[in-house]
This record gives sequence, structure tokens and C-alpha cells, in this order.
Amino acid sequence: MTPEIKAELSDNGVLAVTISRPDKKNALTNDMYAALADAIAKANEDDEIRVLLFQADGDMFSAGNDISEFAAQAMGNGPEERNVFRFLRGLANATVPIVAAVQGKAVGVGTTMLLHCDYVLLSTDAQLITPFVNLALVPEAASSLLLPSCIGHVKAFEMFALGEPVSAESAVAWGIANKVVAAEELRAEALRIAGKLALKPAGSLTAMKQLMRDAEKLTARIDRESAIFAERLASDEAKEAFAAFAQKRQPDFTKIVRK
Repeated sequence: MTPEIKAELSDNGVLAVTISRPDKKNALTNDMYAALADAIAKANEDDEIRVLLFQADGDMFSAGNDISEFAAQAMGNGPEERNVFRFLRGLANATVPIVAAVQGKAVGVGTTMLLHCDYVLLSTDAQLITPFVNLALVPEAASSLLLPSCIGHVKAFEMFALGEPVSAESAVAWGIANKVVAAEELRAEALRIAGKLALKPAGSLTAMKQLMRDAEKLTARIDRESAIFAERLASDEAKEAFAAFAQKRQPDFTKIVRK
């Protein structure tokens, strides 16, 4: 477990996993994905763990994937094993209930991972942002399947294509999240909900969750998205997007031929 991902098991069987890289806006690195994937695997295998809770330190849930690692991958210098795939497949195949407590911005995978959670709490200042197309990429985490099925095609298209922030209130109204609470109450309320779930019959909860979510279908979509994501990451459009980000300018995609 990397220091940037902390895991603590409470007496009532709630495994609280905390993203703790606030100085970098909780951007996720390859090592952090590995630790998150390990936590999900542990929750699935350890009978003492009855609920998994995701939360984050600082004023932002997550800036998404570390942009420097994206840029390195675009130049062909990425890690041999991309642990994000293990994390995403772990989410799709998780058997225990997952609660999420989100404050501030949740960008990219910070938002799409919530679609795999079973109870999502947002602070009043939370914003969900999916900037994949703005980075010349495509959605991941089976979100191209899950988000339209949750909020409809036109709203999902708007979120993906424009990448504009969705407020906490809108996220609840659209069915992406359960509840909005004050920031100072977020963790306590998340622990309260997780504690209530921990008292339920675990076998029944697992069976219900497996009936509600087709893990095989989700994993197949993750694999399909990942293949297209890798192609887009190597595209001229992505190179322009990341160069513009590094140079703090607006990208210009108009002169790039669509492929």
C-alpha cells in the first residue's frame, strides 16, 4: 500500500480507503491504482470486510489520472503494467457494497469510478467533470455504458463531449449520486451509511448487487474502451492536447485530420 492510499478497517467491518495526495489534487498514479485495486481485492476476499468506503483528503476528491503519466504514455514511455485496468476491472467485479464520499472536484476517473459505487454522497461544493474528449481521449471505466443508462444519452453526451462541471445538486437530480451534505458532515455521514450497510446480511447484499450489475458486460466494455483509449492516446489530437496543457494554452484541433 503506497502512502498516498490509506486503508483502515473499523470494528464494524467498514474498510475506509482514503486517497491522500492533496498536494497534487489527489491525481492518481500507476502505484496508486495498484493500491486501490489491492484494496478492492482484499474487500472481496476478506470476510471481515463488509463494506468498502472511498474518500479523499484535502479539498478535492481527485483530479483524475496524473496528467504527466498520460503525457508519458502518449509519447510511448508509459509503465509496462498499467494498474488502472486492474482497478477498473476490480470495480466492475466488486462483490461488497461500495460507498463514496466526494468533496470538491471529481475529474475523469474520479467521476467514472462513482458509477460503480452503490451509495454516493457529495458535499455541497462537489463537481463532477468528465473531460475525456477535451483531452482527445474517450471515456473509460465502462462509463460509456453506465452513464447513458443512468442519465440518458443526451445528458451523458453533454457531460462527455463538453466536459463542463456538473453540480452536486444536478448529480443527485440526475441519479448519479444519492445525497448532498455539508462538507464538514461528509465523512461522518458516509461512515454512518456504511455502518448501516455493514449490519445487513452480507450474502444477501452481494447476491442483490450481482443481480443488479452485469459484471461480465461491464468488464467487456472496459476492455473495449481501453483498446480505443490506447489508440486515442497515441493520436496526433492527444499529442496536441497534452502539449497545449503543458504550454498553458488552448489546443487547436482544427488542422488535424480525423482518423
